[in-house]
Amino acid sequence: IILHDKKGYRIVFIKKIKLSYKMNLLTGLHIGASSDNVEIGGVDKIILRRRKDNVPYIPGSSLKGKMRSLLEQVAGVEVGENPEINSVFGFARDKKPSKLIFRDSYFTVESESELGKSDFTDMPYSEIKSENSINRITGVASNPRSIERLPAGVDFVVNIVINVWDNEKDGDKSLDMLKKGIAALENDYLGGSGSRGYGQVKFTELKCEDIPFDKYFENEK
Repeated sequence: IILHDKKGYRIVFIKKIKLSYKMNLLTGLHIGASSDNVEIGGVDKIILRRRKDNVPYIPGSSLKGKMRSLLEQVAGVEVGENPEINSVFGFARDKKPSKLIFRDSYFTVESESELGKSDFTDMPYSEIKSENSINRITGVASNPRSIERLPAGVDFVVNIVINVWDNEKDGDKSLDMLKKGIAALENDYLGGSGSRGYGQVKFTELKCEDIPFDKYFENEK
């Protein structure tokens, strides 16, 4: 398929590359939601959940934003100042669309079942961690707070799609940058409170599928 961008440049859509990973939580994970309606005596910082069934999930925007930020840090550039990163992740100022699609991530079937039946969770699918601040002079604890998080050992399914528009080498470049982003994330953290041990993750079980344009609309026929 041949498309044209807003400047009239010719773009050839070749295929999509569908990637599926299993992401394991090595430490507890907090992806925060609004706490505006938290009751007195309740949890101070809650996690994000689906409204229809109260099951926690990880937004695709959290993964994409964190990976991009880490890649820009590694490259030593400001936001939007690296042309190679912009060409893969997109950049609104330059009106460049993203070549990567990050789906929202959900529990594996096994993890959802195990957590749903667990006697060791404080809330459905989650645990509550109590924290406080320590006065460095007096050594006295203060500012107690409770943080909801997903427990270590849980697995998520992560689905990412690479759009290959111009040539096969562009797909290779996008895949290579994505792998660098994953490596950077594994050595950093996802979500909040990473400096206090939260959010360490590990990606495994990569499944990769090329979907040429000829097959892309087979289900529509």
